[in-house]
Amino acid sequence: MTPLPAQLGSGELVAWHVDQADFGESRDSGEAAYKVGGRWNSRRVRAVYCSIDPATAILEVAVHKRFKALDTAPHVLTGLTIIEPDSVHIVDPAWIPNSNRLSPGIPSAGQQSFGDDLLARHKFVLLPSAVSTHSWNLIFVNMVAAGSCRLRSQEPFALDTRLHPPLIH
Repeated sequence: MTPLPAQLGSGELVAWHVDQADFGESRDSGEAAYKVGGRWNSRRVRAVYCSIDPATAILEVAVHKRFKALDTAPHVLTGLTIIEPDSVHIVDPAWIPNSNRLSPGIPSAGQQSFGDDLLARHKFVLLPSAVSTHSWNLIFVNMVAAGSCRLRSQEPFALDTRLHPPLIH
């Protein structure tokens, strides 16, 4: 597991998120998670999924959309500064009732319910990533975390073309 970031330099805790450029302005709406649910939320919960490093944020999107989508449609990389880092609830993997919830695959109803409860009780929840098990994801519901984070940066995202090479016949 990657150690949690130390309070270095500016002391900022930054959450990173990759969106299609069309949806960049609604970066913290949780609309996609609201419509279909996610690993740590059920449908109708507006969870916003971020990572605490940009590389994991990219992998999290690529696992669902594939590198082709990241290469062929404009995307943005957004950084959100967590103003209240003390409000981040860190989930120790040992606290998760079913360790299979940290493995790639379809989430269970129990897993989503566990996440819903965490998101209702905490402004921000930090969980291990299933895509990159040594990395961390930060999840929040904007209405719960309102005023506790702010836009740090938003820039066009360009995929390294080696991640979507041409097919060789």
